[in-house]
Amino acid sequence: MTSAKLFGICLRISADRDAAEDILQEVYIKVWNRAGRFDSGRASPITWLCAIARNAAIDWRRASLRPGTVPEEAASTVADSALPADRVIERDQMRARLLYCIDQLQRGHGDAIRAAFLDGLTYAELADRMAVPLGTMKSWIRRGMQRLKECIGDG
Repeated sequence: MTSAKLFGICLRISADRDAAEDILQEVYIKVWNRAGRFDSGRASPITWLCAIARNAAIDWRRASLRPGTVPEEAASTVADSALPADRVIERDQMRARLLYCIDQLQRGHGDAIRAAFLDGLTYAELADRMAVPLGTMKSWIRRGMQRLKECIGDG
């Protein structure tokens, strides 16, 4: 009647089904051997069983050197896949410059470029949304892109 709950505790802590089954077997052996020590004044039977299961699973986890687990000292040899700080700064500055330049465009041009390139809208969708002819929308974006190129080049 208690195996499902106790197995769940063992599995959650060990993260290994086979190990959880072994741990649960050890739990029942410990319970059998320690049954005389149970004090109903301190805890309910299920609480006592859960504590034994939890402790057994934690002991197993501490004692086992899991495959793929390496000592903490090995962390210094792991390559960092993050961009170097100077590249992050450069990227952030370029992004800030781009947003500044978009803000400098005429309102319709900047809004159209944002919606086209950041929101993924098509020229036709933008023309409908902004209630302008398709040719006008294409011109706004083309002129806006030219001004962006000039603005970013000046930075």
